[in-house]
Amino acid sequence: MPTDLKLTQDLDIEIINGDFMIGESSYQHQKTLILSDKGEFKEYPMRGVAARRYLEDGKPDDLAREIRQEYVIDGMLVNTLKIGNGGQIEVDAFYTL
Repeated sequence: MPTDLKLTQDLDIEIINGDFMIGESSYQHQKTLILSDKGEFKEYPMRGVAARRYLEDGKPDDLAREIRQEYVIDGMLVNTLKIGNGGQIEVDAFYTL
């Protein structure tokens, strides 16, 4: 399980009593990959799902395929991935490192 700086729900760095919080970060890595557009990570410019592009696409299979590819590239094993009619994304994935 990777550890990293903890992020809030708004993806800001979590600070408590003036200290950065550190903890298990799989979920926030997954969320960040889904929300990030290509080019947002300077070191890895081809990373990111850019889920916003798929909102009006009407093809949840394309979004699921992109999420699965990005997670595998990032070192995760994806057990299940479901996208509901309302756009809810349910993922069971974990890092194999």
